[in-house]
Amino acid sequence: MIPYGRQDISQQDIDAVIEVLNSDYLTQGPVVPKFESAVATRVNANFAVASNSATSSLHSAVWALGLEAGDLFWTTPITFVATANCARYLGAEVDFVDIDPATFNMCPEALERKLVAAEKVGRLPKVIAPVHMCGQSPDMANISKLARRFDVKVLEDASHAIGAEYKNNAVGDCSHSDITVFSFHPVKIVTSAEGGMAVTNSEKLASKMQLFRSHGITRDEKIMQGESEGPWYYQQLALGFNYRMTELQAALGLSQLKRLDKFVLRRNELARRYDAMFSELPVTVQKLQADCYSSYHLYVLQLSCESLAKRLSFFKNLRAKGIGANVHYIPVHLQPYYQNLGFRSGDFPYSEDYYSRAISIPLFPGLSFSEQDYIVETISRELPQ
Repeated sequence: MIPYGRQDISQQDIDAVIEVLNSDYLTQGPVVPKFESAVATRVNANFAVASNSATSSLHSAVWALGLEAGDLFWTTPITFVATANCARYLGAEVDFVDIDPATFNMCPEALERKLVAAEKVGRLPKVIAPVHMCGQSPDMANISKLARRFDVKVLEDASHAIGAEYKNNAVGDCSHSDITVFSFHPVKIVTSAEGGMAVTNSEKLASKMQLFRSHGITRDEKIMQGESEGPWYYQQLALGFNYRMTELQAALGLSQLKRLDKFVLRRNELARRYDAMFSELPVTVQKLQADCYSSYHLYVLQLSCESLAKRLSFFKNLRAKGIGANVHYIPVHLQPYYQNLGFRSGDFPYSEDYYSRAISIPLFPGLSFSEQDYIVETISRELPQ
């Protein structure tokens, strides 16, 4: 089976993890800060806060941004459920902004219409979270402009997009947002097995996320309430979680980061080959904006038919022929949990149309041209009419 995504582990990666295993620290040692510093430097952000997953980073980020019960949080329906769930953990209400059907990302025009309507009824969101679908940045300049106009905070869910660029700057420089989050899950661009990273240019936000990821506990006398009782002393200042990244994860991530540019370049090379080969077939692909350099975490086809039965048959045929097709994503508002909160089919038509025709096909640095040719040849024979 050719999977839709797969990690690329080198001997250097293995050696880095073994070195940590032979060291004095498996957790809370020197490697996590080194990984944080390397990521911050790579994306030109002032601060980076590592955690044990991107979900944990999202949760930490919205907490740091002050999201509370009763507040509103908006994201796009086309994302993994974690993007929306992070707000629900804090008791906030979640709503969605439909996508641009060409880019699969949050539509700025739809966002503006929704913000204008929300302002009229006095119910603006506190935080909006555009998603970098497949590794391509949304139109962050316009989204940021709208956020400033309506006094809304911006969290970029760039789980797909480390190594990507927007307007010739690294995704993660936070020039258009308060916080950006990356994922290091095994099928992402680089991996730390599991792991996430939140980057920001705000020392205050970084300090809050550091506190939140470690039980809300501090040993920093400068922020304690009252005086320290000794070198052993710590205080819990907030209700936090154990979201810390291990030294093992950080060692793997730090080693992988050295090959980030190589991985992204290869993904782009494969994506361009796909684009050329699919140009003659009755499918559409994500439109790459001129001011974006995608990291191409995913390559999604949009089938010409909207029949779920035909797509299911096509999906099964690809799997039977050794092609690990997948679907990214089921719109979040169609999940039973969110349906129970009042969302209904038809609420976000572009997202629902996208889902009805979406198929993710294999894309990862180790994919060979011959495997890619086989994938396209098989798809051309099996495409539903």
